[in-house]
Amino acid sequence: MHRIGFFVCSGHDALDLGGPLSAFNQVAAAAGHTPYDLQVISQSGGPVRGNTGLAIETRPVGRRRFDTVVFVGGDIEPMQLPENIAAAKKLGAKASRVASVCTGAFLLAETGLLDGLKATTHWRYSALLQSRFPRTRVEGDSIYIVDGHVWTSAGIASGIDLALGLIERDMGADVARAVSRLLVVPYRRPGGQSQFSAMSQMEPESDRIRIALNFAREHLAEALPVERLADAANLSPRQFGRAFRRETGETPAKAVERLRVEAARLRLQDGSEPIEQIALAVGFTDPERMRRAFIKLHGHPPQAIRRESRMNSTR
Repeated sequence: MHRIGFFVCSGHDALDLGGPLSAFNQVAAAAGHTPYDLQVISQSGGPVRGNTGLAIETRPVGRRRFDTVVFVGGDIEPMQLPENIAAAKKLGAKASRVASVCTGAFLLAETGLLDGLKATTHWRYSALLQSRFPRTRVEGDSIYIVDGHVWTSAGIASGIDLALGLIERDMGADVARAVSRLLVVPYRRPGGQSQFSAMSQMEPESDRIRIALNFAREHLAEALPVERLADAANLSPRQFGRAFRRETGETPAKAVERLRVEAARLRLQDGSEPIEQIALAVGFTDPERMRRAFIKLHGHPPQAIRRESRMNSTR
């Protein structure tokens, strides 16, 4: 049986713990047997109060050994206490796999296990994590990152994404997919995917601009000139162009390009579909146009996304 320890400190976040803990707990129902032994642990054991005021009962670290240790996020300051760092180092040294949810990356970094590796955390704290631990390569826009035997995830709900990724690695895609259905969450947002969708980054104020963006997302494979988007928003092209830029900070053409890159990125990470086919499916007229868009928005070509996804899937 695979033993998983969820290490919490005072001020832990209930969702950072409950999300991944629930995901692993549902594996028994999805797989028909119980492959995981789940324990919530802390430095000294006993009740540990979270940042909502609720306390959870924990077992002391002691001499316990786990196959996977998950460092749960929450308030950062208690994680910096010497006794918590010492316990984390002991756990990390014995485990074959370690992970963190949200700000739990700060405690994981204290163990030295993130030195020289890529990692992520909640976007709000990514700059702080990078400044405190310069030997870690922080990618603050990713949902979760796998680097060797170390897994790190962004904030709150992404802990479920990380857990599903771990379950898929251990039990296969069918079990992970079944767990996602039991949890009523999407399957799956791949590691490396942005914490923000292109839609949420633009955040238009008016319903008309949102309608136009939804229309664009649903018709990416088709030509989407400004006149067609304006018609969807029930505005003249001139009115639409002004309103769109005012509310999103981008031109309609740039927004459509961003949506197409996002759609292409998901397809690149999720399968083996030829890049040329993906380019046409999301509305790029040819692969070269898609390549230029990827480099402009992400700094690397589509092939790099696919390579990284394949490397992560084989680790």
